[in-house]
Amino acid sequence: MAPPARNVVLTSATSLTSLEIAKNLLKDNHFKRKVSSVTALTLYPDSDRAKELTDLGATVIPHKPGDPEALVKSLQEAEADTICLLPPGHKDSFKITVELIDAAKNANVPNVCFISSAGCDLAERDKQPVLRSVIDLETKVLEAKGDPETSTGHSPVIIRRGFYAENLLLYTHQAQEEGTLPIPIGKDHKFAPMALADVALVAAHVLSGHGKHGFDDKHRGQLLVLTGPMLTTGDELASAASKALDEELKFKDISESDARHVLKDEAGRSDGEISYLLEYYSLVREGKTNYISTTAFHDVTGKHPHQPEDFFKSYAEEWHPKRSSKRRKTSASK
Repeated sequence: MAPPARNVVLTSATSLTSLEIAKNLLKDNHFKRKVSSVTALTLYPDSDRAKELTDLGATVIPHKPGDPEALVKSLQEAEADTICLLPPGHKDSFKITVELIDAAKNANVPNVCFISSAGCDLAERDKQPVLRSVIDLETKVLEAKGDPETSTGHSPVIIRRGFYAENLLLYTHQAQEEGTLPIPIGKDHKFAPMALADVALVAAHVLSGHGKHGFDDKHRGQLLVLTGPMLTTGDELASAASKALDEELKFKDISESDARHVLKDEAGRSDGEISYLLEYYSLVREGKTNYISTTAFHDVTGKHPHQPEDFFKSYAEEWHPKRSSKRRKTSASK
């Protein structure tokens, strides 16, 4: 007999990550048949993304921080047996996430998938406090496993997702106007950007999986570290972009101060998101991202993650220049 379909709750549901997970769960037949309902908790219920979630078939529920009783009630009314906990891009992200973890515990949601951040274990509290605080959130999720008063945490999965290649889209203006990719990562150390879609695919497999004790036994209790498949310096990343786009793009190492100004110019960037990006870049400069971790992705999905060139090709229109055509490569100049 087939196991009962899951009632999944997604937090930070109007983030790009949760939205992509929802698309997998509600549109892909591989996952769709395993899921009974998807409830989307969001701080922004009137946003365009919330409407998109509704159109996909999710039930959108407003999430009002500071009202834990309402949060628990929402989880209970959704008959949630599975929750994907994703910290929001918000200045009070830590506080809001703690509230979500406590609500899941008080509502006895047995299956918990926490989306964490690769590199949080290597971050230092005085240098990368936002990243390091994610370790505290992981701990809070995992400590519930030893609490006999709740079923929450008895089937946990933590996904430490790597640096999203989509973050590079913040620099398309500079790429279009100047032909540069200005990132404060230094000249020598490397990192392995990954496609957001790859994280969402792993999460969908986990959230829809079934096993004797909750999540599929292949996933239950796992700490899954995900990065892209290719280590690149800034120059190598720009070369991959140039090859994919047939455009000349150069890496430009900039200061953290300049990087902050660039990020602040991007509409919709919260202080929390800016701090996360700057802290991750500092990890790169310190040599703490000189590794790849793709085994977990392959084990969960049976596939291989996207290469950097794939990413640039998929967003080609956003990268193509609105500048002088003299920078455009031609067959004669190759």
